[in-house]
Amino acid sequence: MDVDKYLARIGVERPGPPSVETLERLMRAHLTAVPFENLDVFYRRGVSTSPDSSVRKIVSRGRGGWCYELNGAFATLLEQLGFSVKWLAGMVPPSESGFPDHLSIEVSLDRSYLVDVGFGDSFIRPLPLDSEGPHDGGTGSYRFLFEGHRTTLMFDGPDGPETEYWFGAEASGPETFDHSSNRLQTQPGLKWTERPFATRLLDGGPDRVTLLHDRIKFKRNGEVAEHPVASEEEWVAMLRQWFKLAP
Repeated sequence: MDVDKYLARIGVERPGPPSVETLERLMRAHLTAVPFENLDVFYRRGVSTSPDSSVRKIVSRGRGGWCYELNGAFATLLEQLGFSVKWLAGMVPPSESGFPDHLSIEVSLDRSYLVDVGFGDSFIRPLPLDSEGPHDGGTGSYRFLFEGHRTTLMFDGPDGPETEYWFGAEASGPETFDHSSNRLQTQPGLKWTERPFATRLLDGGPDRVTLLHDRIKFKRNGEVAEHPVASEEEWVAMLRQWFKLAP
C-alpha cells in the first residue's frame, strides 16, 4: 500500500510516532474525506471485505464505502503507520442473523481505544476501552456496558442510553464478515439495497452533511437543516458538490 497516497487522500501529512492525538487527527480526517456510502451496493456493483480491495477503492477510485471497507482500509493504514490494530466483530441491533454484521477496530496505545470510521453519524474521536465512561465522543457522550466477552457501545441520548452496537473482544479477519457482507448486498428491503445515501463530516466535525435519496441534511452547531432534493439530476449534483462522487 502507498501510505503517502492514502494520507494525501485524507489530506494529512505523514505523522510522527503513534499517539492518541495522532490517532484522533487521522480518524477525523478520514471521516471528513472518505464518506460512509452505499452506492456500489445500491447499484449492485458488488463490494469485497478484502482490505486490499478497500484501499484501492478509497485511494485509487476516490470512493467511500461501508464499515467493512472503511474500517478495513483504515486499519491497514494505521498498521502501516506503526499502530497496533485489531479487527472487532460486532452486531447492530435489531440484527437477528447470528453472524457479525459490523466491523470496528481496536487500537492499542497507552490504553486500548475503540475506533470507527464506518458507522455514519456517531463518535469521532477514539474512546478508551478500559472504563465504562461516560466518554466524550466529539459528538456527544458515549459509554460502554461490559458483559463478559461482549461490550456494548451506548450513546447518551436525550431520553437515556441508546445502543449503537455490541462487539466481542477476540480479533477477527475479513472472512468473519463475508456472510453478512453478501447478505446485506443482496437481501431485499434493507436500507443498503433500497435507497442510496452518503454522509461525511464537515471540516473535522462535529458538523456533518448527509445526502439521502430525497433530501440533504446539514448538522451545524447542533442544529439540523434539511432541504428536499426534487430530481435525480439535482441528487447527482449534490453528490458531486458535497462528496466529490458520481453515482
